[in-house]
Amino acid sequence: MAESRKVSGEGRLARLGFADPQRAGRTLEELDALDSYSPMATDQLVASLSETADPDLALHGLLGLAESLHQHGHDLAAFARTLDMDDDFRRRLCCVLGASEALGRHLSVHPRHWYDLADPALAQVRPTPDDVASCLATAVDAENPVDALRVEYRRLLLRLAARDLAEGLLVDEVAAVLADLAGGALETALRIARNDYFAKHPDAADCRLAIIAMGKCGGRELNYVSDVDVLFVAEPLADEDEAAALKTGSQLAAATMRICSAHTAEGTLWPVDAALRPEGKAGPLVRTLDSHLAYYQRWAKTWEFQALLKARPIAGDADLGKEYVERIGSLTWSAADRDGFVDDVQAMRRRVVDHLPAADVDRQLKLGPGGLRDVEFAVQLLQLVHGRGDESVRSGTTLVALEELTGSGYVGRTDGAVLADAYRFLRLMEHRIQLYRLRRTHQVPDDKDDLRRLGRSLGFTKNPVTDLTAEWKKHALEVRRLHEKLFYRPLLNAVARIPGEEIRLTPKAAKERLTALGYADPASALRHIEALSEGVSRRASIQKALLPAMLGWFAESPDPDAGLLAFRTISDGLGSTPWYLRQLRDEGASAERLAHLLASGRYAVDLLQRAPEATAMLADERELVPRTLPALQTEMAAAAKRQEEPEAGVAAIRAVRRRELFRVAAADLSSMLDVHAVGEALTTVSIATLTSALEVARRTVAKGGEEPTRMAIVAMGRFGGHELSYGSDADVMFVHDPVPGASEKAATDFATQAATELRRLLALPGADPAVAVDADLRPEGRQGPLVRTLASYASYYARWSAVWEAQALLRADPLCGDADLCEKFRALIDPLRYPEEGIKDSDVLEIRRIKARVDAERLPRGADPATHTKLGRGGLADIEWTVQLLQMREAHRVEGLRTTRTLRALQAGVDAGLVDAEDAAVLRSAWELATRIRNAIMLVRARPSDSLPRDPRDLAAVAQICGYPPGESSRFADDYRRRTRRARIVVDHLFWGE
Repeated sequence: MAESRKVSGEGRLARLGFADPQRAGRTLEELDALDSYSPMATDQLVASLSETADPDLALHGLLGLAESLHQHGHDLAAFARTLDMDDDFRRRLCCVLGASEALGRHLSVHPRHWYDLADPALAQVRPTPDDVASCLATAVDAENPVDALRVEYRRLLLRLAARDLAEGLLVDEVAAVLADLAGGALETALRIARNDYFAKHPDAADCRLAIIAMGKCGGRELNYVSDVDVLFVAEPLADEDEAAALKTGSQLAAATMRICSAHTAEGTLWPVDAALRPEGKAGPLVRTLDSHLAYYQRWAKTWEFQALLKARPIAGDADLGKEYVERIGSLTWSAADRDGFVDDVQAMRRRVVDHLPAADVDRQLKLGPGGLRDVEFAVQLLQLVHGRGDESVRSGTTLVALEELTGSGYVGRTDGAVLADAYRFLRLMEHRIQLYRLRRTHQVPDDKDDLRRLGRSLGFTKNPVTDLTAEWKKHALEVRRLHEKLFYRPLLNAVARIPGEEIRLTPKAAKERLTALGYADPASALRHIEALSEGVSRRASIQKALLPAMLGWFAESPDPDAGLLAFRTISDGLGSTPWYLRQLRDEGASAERLAHLLASGRYAVDLLQRAPEATAMLADERELVPRTLPALQTEMAAAAKRQEEPEAGVAAIRAVRRRELFRVAAADLSSMLDVHAVGEALTTVSIATLTSALEVARRTVAKGGEEPTRMAIVAMGRFGGHELSYGSDADVMFVHDPVPGASEKAATDFATQAATELRRLLALPGADPAVAVDADLRPEGRQGPLVRTLASYASYYARWSAVWEAQALLRADPLCGDADLCEKFRALIDPLRYPEEGIKDSDVLEIRRIKARVDAERLPRGADPATHTKLGRGGLADIEWTVQLLQMREAHRVEGLRTTRTLRALQAGVDAGLVDAEDAAVLRSAWELATRIRNAIMLVRARPSDSLPRDPRDLAAVAQICGYPPGESSRFADDYRRRTRRARIVVDHLFWGE
């Protein structure tokens, strides 16, 4: 029978939520055995334990407390009677023990603190900050005041945790009391420090010292365990020297921090962090008020003013603290007017992400997506924008500020309520996680038992782990949408005729918000928003859903105004097309790619405006992969053949070219192509264009008759090197070879007419970009014939060719037209550009002479040699001439050097031991960055330039395309100068022989 009753008891304990019912049964027996006169293991106790977050932990803590009372000779019987008869006490004690292992240990060390949980006034009386400070101040007169402060702090913390867990306090009230506890502890620590310091230094100068709370403590929203962020401000007394007073203040401040942070026999309170002070950890710990003001007026960044939103005097000289907050406040609320406000805001957002370890991203309550920092950041940014003229939204407490912003019409009522609920739930999770061991953490545990305890502590008793996770993810999802909700959607409502209770910003408030987000012309931006979203049509409804996110993506770019204008233009052209808005709505990546592309510069926008249907390719990343040459040639040839007139045929070819240029630009701006892939893709488009256009030109000249000659186009320069940029001309030479039986004159006339027609057709004005075909690199330049026979080229090069022409042929690649003729031309020029014995010393001197002349004469007037990507020091010309000299000297014996591609030849030089690998890496890095910059300039301005932009907005856009984060234009320019400086040193060694 006894065994049967034991099994039955274990089954009951298991049903009541005990994870180890067998151990729980033994513990209940041990508990009863402590005091045979007053058994404690009653049904009421077991029921109370079962309602806690962790019944097993609560029971273990209860046994520890009872054993401690017994061992120290305390009245265990009185404790047992109170536990049995006082329902409120039993519930509070069990709740604390079941949720906090740390407070259970505290009770076992200080067992008499159970009386605090039995205090009848605990539920009715809400302690004021003065009440808390008075209790903590009793430690000052203790024999060991530092340990006494810790014990008293833990006693008050125990009382708060009991109210929190058993009485259901709101999380914001708990946070406020925790901040009051911190304030009282700092005040007491300062008094202890002052007594100790002046006992040891009775002649030291005195001072007024105020402690300013920052962060969560300043906002009265502290966690159970958190760093306490502070600033110290000091002023000398009337008859004291300032330097001496500051020395005393620094000693007192440092001692106050140590008293709170140091580990003693009674543990520690929390770290006191003064890193938010002016100049951070590098600055003095204590400053005068005037010194603080001078720093914030001259040097402070936006994030420092954001931190000051929560500044609050918390301890020390109250009048000085009040004066500090009042005088600093006028500077804080003008932060949004400062130059660089938007860049600083974006930098703050990046810091949130950068501080988050990748492994923790899915379990972070504070910094993760949809976490607490997202809410706090959004509320603070809204305060900085609107608090300048509206003092009602200046609270340092997140939930109070959110309520003020909602009440003042800057946040919608529904949005504000949803966000507040999410924030309270996430803070409550954070509190419960920290309460378990009283450790500073913001990470949701992944252990099943920890999750079960956490879920039960939050009221999820049926399926604690599943229900907790679902609720957490639901709130995180709501918070993830806060950026769009709080910043951008109200801008739509400001210009739309929206009835009901939706928030409607005034035009002035809407313009302020747009300005703060980086829009240079907020009035125009509002007109664009109105044009896109007005009305009740399906189109307007979809635009209203899209615009908040689009506005946010535009705001992340250097020129959001241009992005919004381009979006309106494209939408006007395609708004009635069924697939366009549906694609943007349903394909999130498509809308984000489009926004990024539209705000990055004018080149891709111009291409898209001519044929906005190309936005369809943004829906699928695979559509942004550049097309192959055979596919392009087939499509262009077919498009041209469908047209009767040659102008229409080449226009069809140019339309395909324009689409492909957009494809390459879109892939480039989406970081799908490196600089080499861009050059290869643009070269492929040019080959297909010239090949297809040559066919049209030949048919036009032939007029249905037989063609008397075969033709080919030789790519030269960057075209021949497969290194074209967006702004490059097509440098070419034309070659023909008469068919057997045809007269050379007739063949030459035909080829000349065909080449001329080709250039005319490709240069015609039209909707698509013209193709500039430049034949100036042909023998005798512009004075020579446009087209030569293969035999004429052979004769000219045999008799007249200069070393510079052989150098130009290093990048000659016959790519278009008759394949057999292309191979014959290549065989003709190889001995010229790769001479059998290399080049003579006199040829080397001539190449260097020409290069010196280029350096002296070709750089445009007013251009900065340090920032000219082509002709500047260490620029493209320096590197390419260096590689070409190497080819002309050594290609006769190193086969790898026989290539038209610059970096491929450079690597061949390394492989052959002709170039040091480190030197080659320097040249490669500079060449790639210079080429990337030239492409980026074209993408931004839609016109070519070889110099770094001087306009700050254009420079920022180029830097961003080159992979630099917003706000780092200066670092980008410095990096370019540094790379080219190093490249020039290598060029001096390899090319000039210095």
